[in-house]
Amino acid sequence: MLGKLNWHAIPFDQPIPMAAALLVVVTILAVLSLVTWKGWWPYLWREWLTSVDHKRIGVMYVLLALVLLLRGFMDAIMMRSQLAIAAGGAQGYLPPEHYDQIFSAHGTIMIFFMAMPFMVGLMNFVVPLQLGVRDVAFPVLNAISFWLTASGALLVNISLVVGEFARTGWLAYPPLSELQFSPGVGVDYYLWALQISGIGTLLAGINMVTTILKLRAPGMGYMRMPVFCWTALCSSMLIVAAFPVLTATFGMLLLDRYVGMHFFTNDGGGNFMMYINLIWIWGHPEVYILALPAFGIFSEVIATFSGKPLFGYRSMVLATLAICVLSFMVWLHHFFTMGAGADVNAVFGIASMIIAIPTGVKLFNWLFTLYRGRIRFEVPVLWAIGFMVTFAIGGMTGVLQAVPPADFVLHNSLFLVAHFHNVIIGSVVFGAMAGYYYWFPKAFGFTLERRLGVVSFWCWLIGFYLAFMPLYALGLLGMTRRMQHYADLSWQPYLIVAEVGAVIILCGIVATVAQLVVSIRTRESRRDLGGDPWNGRTLEWSTSSPPPAYNFAVLPQVDSLDAFWAMKQRGPRRAAARYESIEVPRNSANGFVTAFFAVVTGFAMIWHIWWLAILGLVCAVLTLLAFGWVERVEQEVSGEQLANDERVRLRPMDPA
Repeated sequence: MLGKLNWHAIPFDQPIPMAAALLVVVTILAVLSLVTWKGWWPYLWREWLTSVDHKRIGVMYVLLALVLLLRGFMDAIMMRSQLAIAAGGAQGYLPPEHYDQIFSAHGTIMIFFMAMPFMVGLMNFVVPLQLGVRDVAFPVLNAISFWLTASGALLVNISLVVGEFARTGWLAYPPLSELQFSPGVGVDYYLWALQISGIGTLLAGINMVTTILKLRAPGMGYMRMPVFCWTALCSSMLIVAAFPVLTATFGMLLLDRYVGMHFFTNDGGGNFMMYINLIWIWGHPEVYILALPAFGIFSEVIATFSGKPLFGYRSMVLATLAICVLSFMVWLHHFFTMGAGADVNAVFGIASMIIAIPTGVKLFNWLFTLYRGRIRFEVPVLWAIGFMVTFAIGGMTGVLQAVPPADFVLHNSLFLVAHFHNVIIGSVVFGAMAGYYYWFPKAFGFTLERRLGVVSFWCWLIGFYLAFMPLYALGLLGMTRRMQHYADLSWQPYLIVAEVGAVIILCGIVATVAQLVVSIRTRESRRDLGGDPWNGRTLEWSTSSPPPAYNFAVLPQVDSLDAFWAMKQRGPRRAAARYESIEVPRNSANGFVTAFFAVVTGFAMIWHIWWLAILGLVCAVLTLLAFGWVERVEQEVSGEQLANDERVRLRPMDPA
């Protein structure tokens, strides 16, 4: 009846998972009780859970990412603490099987459920506003995308309480992930969570590509789009090209595990190296799926706070497109040691060095934009400057590993771990935090407290260097990754310094939480009444903060790059003489209900509860069909209401 599920699936004999699970359950119950006590359920259902407004969905993506940042960082600090003490005869506090689950969950959560939702959320919120349009191309599909991503995140966290998570690393290489070596449900949790969330990400990419190519304000040609829109377009095209590969790869591994096929089992005629090729054909574009939107954020931030146009706009666009193409030509540098031969390694080594050129073009463009600009050192600029220094170091270590002979020495060492975090934290996390601070007043109508933002930045920057620079040295000394214990006591001082760095990063995360609490409490004194707190250059700053559901009462007419900056130079903004009625999409519970059944189906497949899996899948399909037959999908906003809204919005900006 319940397949493989029984009471032994709950780790009653392991105090750490049970304590963590109890904390999570108590927190969830407290939140649900508060919402019920305050009577917020109707508001949440109407304004958030069933919303198809791209801005609300973008905010929910970012909120999911921030929550999973806390969850993923808990794993990180547990690993750092273990390695700081597990030297020589000391075994530390984490048993090997639990430690393996922790580093696997850390990588999975941080990449798939923190970095991806953060970037997709910022793109969701900002891109339609920058394009001067009222929503994304497919609003209901957008909601389904988010809720499927949240479903995958929920399944990963259920594994904390019921069963186990994978012990294979965040990419689940065979043969370790095959049934023979991972007979438990950990790999199944990994595969089904990522299959469900991957479908959501693919749908989000299709939606964003369609929006950018087909929905732009009148007069906004491709070479008048903000750079963030270009980076969002290239990132979304990479999603559309790469995520089907991931889905197919995981599908084959699922068939290996569930029905005894042999795509990746050498003994059965398969080839586990094919899995590694396929996973990195997705994996290296994934790095730029995350990094390109961050590059776009830094472009917007640096241009705005320098008070001048971005230097070399066309070269920046071409560099973005070059990275988009080249990112698909370098995947094999992740496994130079597979024995492909000197010729193959040389080709991929050269390609890996070439991709550094357009990245360098971007770096110089940002520096030249800052040069002789009237720089305002607001918090987003601090993140941008910290990024440029940190990412340059990460890029140099990446070029070093693009040399096959050097990679033979460094492969699978902590040098690689340091490089990866150097690039991902330096670009994606710093970019996400810059975008979070920069667009927060546009989303919520008030600015964030500055001093705690500065504290958070410096804690992250100092903590990062303390946490990961020692790992470069340890990699050169011969320490490999995924070690739960080590015998060489000379490594311990480096790992203690890394632990101190992780604690300082924790202080930065605490400062971010405190900043949000303080900002909410003092929001009346920091209201953004004019909609343009930073003296911005792009169209999202031309509307109110927060923007109305329809974004623009009248679609803006674009005649130059930095469209809003040009509008401001022409004088004060005035209300239009007449407003036409417009239509906006109605709320839809499609995404929320579909995601519920996706979780049921995924959980049932993990535990081999076949009747429940069939029931969940049928209900999910029926939900999609039922909502597909709904005829009234839009509602009208009258011209009179638009006129009233615009009068209220423009009053603070009216010199009279």
